[in-house]
Amino acid sequence: MDNESSRCAHEAPTAPRNAEDPSRMQSRCSHSYTIQYSGAYASMGVDNSLRLDYFRNNFKIEVIDLGEDDIEFDMIGIDPALANAFRRILIAEVPTMAIEKVLVANNTSLIQDEVLAHRLGLIPIHVDPRLFEYSDKDTPNEKNTIVFRLHARCERGKPRLTVTSKLLTWLPNGSEFPLVSDKSVPNSKPKTYTSFSCSQDTLPEFSNNSIGPKDNDIIIARLGPGQEIELEAHAVKGMGKTHAKWSPVATAWYKMLPEVVLSEEIEDELAEELKKKCPVDVFDIEDIANGKKRAIVARPRSCTLCRECIRGEAWEKRVSLRRVKDHFIFKIESTGALPPEVLFTEAVKILEDKCERLIAELS
Repeated sequence: MDNESSRCAHEAPTAPRNAEDPSRMQSRCSHSYTIQYSGAYASMGVDNSLRLDYFRNNFKIEVIDLGEDDIEFDMIGIDPALANAFRRILIAEVPTMAIEKVLVANNTSLIQDEVLAHRLGLIPIHVDPRLFEYSDKDTPNEKNTIVFRLHARCERGKPRLTVTSKLLTWLPNGSEFPLVSDKSVPNSKPKTYTSFSCSQDTLPEFSNNSIGPKDNDIIIARLGPGQEIELEAHAVKGMGKTHAKWSPVATAWYKMLPEVVLSEEIEDELAEELKKKCPVDVFDIEDIANGKKRAIVARPRSCTLCRECIRGEAWEKRVSLRRVKDHFIFKIESTGALPPEVLFTEAVKILEDKCERLIAELS
């Protein structure tokens, strides 16, 4: 037997590289599904059916933090499937306005027309999409299209020019780029790429609210001396399941409420050790009688289930990490088209419409 064969024969088998750490697998959320069949646990004398009166009495939403573009709230007493349905609807089915068509008149920058159009499409538009209709195959008009103009030029001898979303100018009267005119009709008014019957700024819903990008400092391109960009961008209504640019949320996610339980009294030196173990400061120490100290769970919401508190000898017997199956910490970060609290109410309406359509089809 040669040296290589001898070495291989005596080597202990190793786990594959993609094998997962058992401790990480234990910290995953498992068995999150629920069984609503009333007879599932009938032999144990447990009625596991879903009762509407029980849901009404126990379901609640508690707003923890509300900002301009983000919201954090607790959704309590709900099935995981419904919580996930709200998340999916927020990402893919709540409509917004986004740039879909870009008419490039001149582009001498280093960015190709296709890349430039893609970057423009990802700029959030600050406008209420509920005020617009879906365009589909209709002629672009004041009810389904928003037109922006962008014209930037870097003069020769000047430093490089940064083109930002601030330069996107709203055109309330529609497109200014003419189509090919009919020369057979003299003095005819040139047609454009849109057909607006009135100016959008004369409509009451837009008279006091100017339409434009949510943020004015989004970089679109950088122009060198002599380079120029001139284009029109047409925004229409759409949903995130068609393209991510129509998704109204930067992110929408939830997690089950962590539950940290001390299986026994942890005092004195062990309490100090437990407090130092946690990297997110979940535990605290309180004074008890006779100068003794005791560990308590002060901030369970902050727990990330990193399992640091149960590493080491006998700590798994002292501390238990769990999740509350019907208590969800939900967070929504809006891109700016709609406030986050409005996004959630719109998601509720969409789910309600789906339920009504299903009931109508089954009845």
